[in-house]
Amino acid sequence: MKKLLVAAAGGIAGAILLTTQVAGPLIAQEDQRNASVYEQLDLFGDIFERIRSNYVEEVDEAELIEAAINGMLTSLDPHSGYLPPRDFDSMQVQTRGEFGGLGIEVTQEEGFIRVIAPIDGTPADEAGVEAGDFITHVDGEALLGLTLEEAIDMMRGPAGSEIVITIVREGADEPFDLTIIRDVITLTAVRGRLEGTTAVLRVSTFSDQTYVNLRDSLEGMIEEVGGLDNLSGVVLDLRNNPGGLLNQAIRVTDAFLDQGEIVSTRGREPQDGDRFNATPGDMIEGAPMVVLINGGSASASEIVAGALQDHRRAVVVGTNSFGKGSVQSIMPLAGEGAIRLTTSLYYTPSGRSIQALGVAPDILVEQREPIEVDEEDSGATRGEASLRGSIENATLTEDERRQLEEERAIAEATARLRNEDYQLAYAIDILTGLGALAPRQ
Repeated sequence: MKKLLVAAAGGIAGAILLTTQVAGPLIAQEDQRNASVYEQLDLFGDIFERIRSNYVEEVDEAELIEAAINGMLTSLDPHSGYLPPRDFDSMQVQTRGEFGGLGIEVTQEEGFIRVIAPIDGTPADEAGVEAGDFITHVDGEALLGLTLEEAIDMMRGPAGSEIVITIVREGADEPFDLTIIRDVITLTAVRGRLEGTTAVLRVSTFSDQTYVNLRDSLEGMIEEVGGLDNLSGVVLDLRNNPGGLLNQAIRVTDAFLDQGEIVSTRGREPQDGDRFNATPGDMIEGAPMVVLINGGSASASEIVAGALQDHRRAVVVGTNSFGKGSVQSIMPLAGEGAIRLTTSLYYTPSGRSIQALGVAPDILVEQREPIEVDEEDSGATRGEASLRGSIENATLTEDERRQLEEERAIAEATARLRNEDYQLAYAIDILTGLGALAPRQ
C-alpha cells in the first residue's frame, strides 16, 4: 500500500511538473499575441488621432469609425459588413416582404457590384436587368471603391424617382445604360398557377411570408384539379431567387419531405454547428417534383434544391446555381446598428458544401430565346384525319373523344409554353413522362 501511495504521489508530482513545463511556453505565446493585438489597437488609435488633427478638411469622427469598422468586416468576405441603424432597419423591412427601391439582389466581387438576381415584377426586372450583370455607375457616378452598403444607398431613393444605372453584361460589346423608375417593392413570395394538371410554384424570395404563401397556393391548386390523384406533379421554380431567411428554406423543403436531414451548418468550432431535420408529412404525398434553378438561384434557394436533390425527392433541372453556401448572423449592437458576420457554412444532406460551387442540375437545360411562330401554321397537323374523305374513327365514345380533345389542347398549350419558357416546359415534360410510367390504379 505504501509503495502504491508513493507511486501515485510521484505520478501526481510528475504531472504537475509536466503541466508547468508545457503550459509555461503556451501562456507566454498567448501573452505575446495579446501584446501584439494591443499594439495594433494603439496604432489604430494613433492613426485615427492624426487623421482627425491633420487631414486637409475637418472629418466626421463617427463616419470615420464606421468606415473603419466596415473595412474590417468587408476584408473577411463579400457578405460580412457593418449595418448602421438606417441599413439595419431597411434589412428588417425587406425580410417582411415590402421595401423601396429597384428590386435587385446584389453582391460585391473584387470591388464590383454584381447582380445576383432581379426580383420578379419589380422595376429592375421590367427594365431588363439580368442575373450576372455588373453595375458600374449610378447616375454617372462610379461605384468602384464604394462598400456594398454605400453602393446600395446610391441606388435607393423615393418611389417615382428616376435612376440611370450603367450595366456591363457578358456577351455585350460595351457597357449600356438602363433608366429605371424606383418603386415601392411589395414582394409576392410565391405565385402559383396550373399548367394543365401540373402545379407550378414560382418562389421569388424567402421572406417570412414564403411558406404560408406556398402552402395556401398549393392547397388551392390541388382543390382546383379535384384532389391529389388528379395532380400530375409540382414544378418548384427557384430561378433568379436570391435567397432570404434560412428558416423559410427549411419549412419549404420540409413541406415535401417525410424525414431526414434538410441542411446542416458548421462553424469554426464543432459546438457551433447545427442540424435541421424534416418532420413527417409530405404535402403532395410523394407526387413527382421538378426543381428549376439557374445562376440567379442563391443561398436559401440552393438549400432547398440541394436537399430535395440529395433525397432523390425531385429532379433538378436548369443551369448551375450561384454558389453562396455561407450563413450570416445578424448581431445587433449598441446604438441600434448591427454587424452581418459570416459565422458558418451550410451543407446538404449528403455532406457537400456548395460554397463557390453551387448546385449542379440533374439535367442541364439552357433557356432559349422565344421565336416568332405563325399562328396559322402552329396548330396545323398533317395526318390521315386531314385528308379529304378520310374515314372517321367510330370506336371512340363521346367521353373518350372529349378526353382526346382535352389532351390535345394541353399538348398545344405546352408547345406554346415551350417557346415562351423552354426550361419550364421541359420540367413539365419530365413530369408528364413520369406520370405515363406510373402504375395504373
